[in-house]
Amino acid sequence: MSRKAYYTNKTNSMRVYNNVVETIGNTPMIRLNTFSKWIKATVYAKVEAFNPGHSAKDRIALFMIDEAVRSGKLKPGGTIIESTSGNTGFSLAMIAVTKGFRCILTVPNKISDEKLNLLGALGAEVIVCPTNVRPEDPKSYYSKAQQLSQEIPNSFYFNQYFNSANAEAHYQTTGPEIWEQTEGKITHYVCSVGTGGTCSGTAKYIKEQNKDVQVIGVDAYGSVLKKFHETGEFDNKEIYPYKLEAVGKNIIPDNVNFDVIDKFVKVEDKTSAFRARQLAKREGLFVGYSSGAALQGVFKIREELTKDDVVVVLFPDHGSRYLGKIFNNEWMEEAGFLYGYDNYKYMLKFRKFLRSI
Repeated sequence: MSRKAYYTNKTNSMRVYNNVVETIGNTPMIRLNTFSKWIKATVYAKVEAFNPGHSAKDRIALFMIDEAVRSGKLKPGGTIIESTSGNTGFSLAMIAVTKGFRCILTVPNKISDEKLNLLGALGAEVIVCPTNVRPEDPKSYYSKAQQLSQEIPNSFYFNQYFNSANAEAHYQTTGPEIWEQTEGKITHYVCSVGTGGTCSGTAKYIKEQNKDVQVIGVDAYGSVLKKFHETGEFDNKEIYPYKLEAVGKNIIPDNVNFDVIDKFVKVEDKTSAFRARQLAKREGLFVGYSSGAALQGVFKIREELTKDDVVVVLFPDHGSRYLGKIFNNEWMEEAGFLYGYDNYKYMLKFRKFLRSI
């Protein structure tokens, strides 16, 4: 479906909507000001927390559901099944309510309590699965979702990692929005990569408008994406547990289009957490863990940037989903990111660290 068809009702004179689904998209672009002393370029954030489900995943959930209904894979009264780190699940559950579908979600055990509670609030049935198993293991949240889809009549496993509607949603909506909002002046697009749809779909559209725009994918330490992009090798030695959510993968999703990504940078769990906290305290932007990772991705390329560059960094979700994690000092201390945060000498060291990252 075309972007125009999705936004038919979105006119400046519109004051009411028929349902929450009609409010998806057209999120704002916000300039980051306080980081200008470290970054020469003009940096704009595409803040996806302004979607009704507070994340970029609203876009793909709508596209995937509509496509499943159009193709007959999901019939009225059917069951939506998905493996998710939380945000896609919330978006699917939200839209399922408006369209009369049952929703079952399998999630990794590292997702925050806030996300679990949010999923339950919308009536989704949630199954928590271990993270430290291979994707093909029957206990993994991928395999569990596949199993459920085979057992439950009139159900469909959306499989966002390999569902082409994921990237298509961003090709049809996010890409055109960014191009229009920057009046075609964008020179760099920086985006954290998980399923790959947000980065790749958006990048494909932007590259079609200007092939010289640099696309930077942000990966996590413990993920295989960066090395696979550089060498074509899937290296199991790259895989190990990490804290970041919705960034990186231990599989290669079909929605990661490596042809439209110029390079990957890897970011650390700790630094990404502090970047998200900085965004709240310095910009008033209360965004999530992967948004901190995306901002750190900008810092990773700052030596390449000039004052004439226009960088767009995508912030995928809202900080409320991490109140028990990166915005909680006790969790930060347990994770090894803070050491005796009430200690004066440590605070001096901590401030020095913040200035250095």
